[in-house]
Amino acid sequence: MLLLCLCGASWAADVLLVPENNPKPVYPTALARTGVMGGVRVGFTVHADGHVDEIAILQSDHPDFADAARKAVDQWRFKPWTVDNDHPAQAQAVAPMEFRLDDVPLDANKWIKTWRCSEINAHARDQLFLLDLLPFDYTRRYLSNVFFVKQLPDAERLALIAKFNRHVPWIVQRCGSYPASRYVRMLPKEVRELL
Repeated sequence: MLLLCLCGASWAADVLLVPENNPKPVYPTALARTGVMGGVRVGFTVHADGHVDEIAILQSDHPDFADAARKAVDQWRFKPWTVDNDHPAQAQAVAPMEFRLDDVPLDANKWIKTWRCSEINAHARDQLFLLDLLPFDYTRRYLSNVFFVKQLPDAERLALIAKFNRHVPWIVQRCGSYPASRYVRMLPKEVRELL
């Protein structure tokens, strides 16, 4: 899952913080499955040797996002600097992070419409948790793209994704019975209409 992490080089107390190892937070699986998106602002201290500590969540749209952000920032490392009269031993920084699911192109529906049930069946044999199958994840991401986020109230979009998730076992069962059918024919009517 793509995560936009806005934490580029920033000035802090006359020190230019240059990232050396800044892994992105892992999108919480449960939130990705349900279509929940949001942001976090993380404050932290960077020391002259490049390590990070004193991590504080300044704002978070969900506790699971805060936990993921904290775990990522705990691994961050910056380019070390020499402490002198112009460069302090540590610097304070703030990193905003966005957890978004809208990383599919607006025309992804064309690709989704081409999938056959036989492809769903092939994926289902190798996957333990059906909701995590690529076609289902991709469909949820499509329903979370910027167009629908602007057009549908968030509660309506999340309810649509919840309905889609409830239909997943039925979709897999029907695809097993009709492998030549198109995946899109198995989707709930409201989802099909948005494709």
